[in-house]
Amino acid sequence: MGKNLLQKVWDQHTVRELPTGQTQLFIGLHLIHEVTSPQAFEDLRGRGLGVRVPSRTFATVDHIVPTHSQERPFVDTLAEEMMVAIETNCGEFGISLFGLDDDRQGIVHVVGPEQGLTQPGMTIACGDSHTSTHGAFGSIAFGIGTSQVRDVLVSQCLAMDQLKVRRIDVTGELAPGVYAKDVILAIIRELGVKGGTGYAYEYGGEAISSMGMEERMSICNMSIEGGARVGYVNPDETTFSYIRGRPFSPGDDEWDEAVKYWNSIASDDDAEFDDEVSFDGAAIGPNVTWGINPGQSVQVDGRLPKVDELPQGERESVREALDFMEFEQGVSIAGTGIDVAFIGSCTNGRISDLREAAKVALGRRVSPGVKALVVPGSRLVGEQAESEGLHEVFLQAGFEWRKAGCSMCLAMNPDKLQGREISASSSNRNFKGRQGSPVGRTLLMSPAMVAAAAIAGEVVDVREMMGG
Repeated sequence: MGKNLLQKVWDQHTVRELPTGQTQLFIGLHLIHEVTSPQAFEDLRGRGLGVRVPSRTFATVDHIVPTHSQERPFVDTLAEEMMVAIETNCGEFGISLFGLDDDRQGIVHVVGPEQGLTQPGMTIACGDSHTSTHGAFGSIAFGIGTSQVRDVLVSQCLAMDQLKVRRIDVTGELAPGVYAKDVILAIIRELGVKGGTGYAYEYGGEAISSMGMEERMSICNMSIEGGARVGYVNPDETTFSYIRGRPFSPGDDEWDEAVKYWNSIASDDDAEFDDEVSFDGAAIGPNVTWGINPGQSVQVDGRLPKVDELPQGERESVREALDFMEFEQGVSIAGTGIDVAFIGSCTNGRISDLREAAKVALGRRVSPGVKALVVPGSRLVGEQAESEGLHEVFLQAGFEWRKAGCSMCLAMNPDKLQGREISASSSNRNFKGRQGSPVGRTLLMSPAMVAAAAIAGEVVDVREMMGG
């Protein structure tokens, strides 16, 4: 019987089985940022320990950096302290840092792939929930906590529980105006925010195979929102084409051997899975969240649930969400007014995301009273967008064009919702308080849908704006 990709990569990186039943897993690539690493480095200092393999750890700054002005020192003294800490720690322990003086700076899950650090068959860890993004390349990538950041720094290994694998096929062809963000929101709605607990999700099917790498990254990015620890796509020619020629990718003399290995770790045709589900890609439309977790979504032409029509076990959480959002049962999500529009994040801050949003913004104007931000996921994304004139499209439409960073995705920086504002956001979480205000409200959707909402001043079906 054949093996799936997770089993192959797991076996190749197993150091030993621990008495606890866990696996001591070698970590091929460790990514760090300014928020979850300071305590780990302090622990190393306190114990008199060093970093085991500094060349396998790369750092960037993203969460707390301002996107309007990045002059130092930051006005936020805590943010400045974090910046000083990562600069000091990387210098002392010999770790490469993509800081604010480096053109490679950006969101960690954008920077890794664009630099060619992320490659098929790797184990990748980062002190950030959305590390699953890197699984789009056929790697096993997962978020870890600060104590585990310390463990990887000092040993290049982690103690991990073995995962089950659920194969998720998305068949057919997506309709125009439907994107990877819509697909993953539909999957999470169907399988639940806890449906992936204990699982890795392997994505496949015609709709996934036809996606570019940036859309695959969006899919894998939000696997964690469905409860899965890992999400991945088997590597193929699309993967290899994206990687080739990047700064840390294999050179021409190593390329054929690398591709041979990458092909070998893809799931076998007769691989077994612990569970298999299928979605009809043609049936998926633009999706919008209406609640307080990413599983509470509806297609843009749909209506919010009626509590009494739901299973007993779902009623309390739905009622809580409707009350917090101040939404009525059974109403259409279309027509919901917004105050803020945010295009960016590690989910949807790449060049293809900006291109799709710019198509909608071209020749139109942001609705009066809507604050609209476009935040590139990295400096290189920003430079590419500017070389294509996308920033001018956004500026002429009334959007603000910002510098690279996490921005309003989690609001550990000046970009925050105020009071009860409603945000149309291309980010990944709509939890209470996620975008900076304890009572702020977030509607997740694709970048194109965010652009459409910014222009209309309310949630609309982007397909009505396409081509005209």
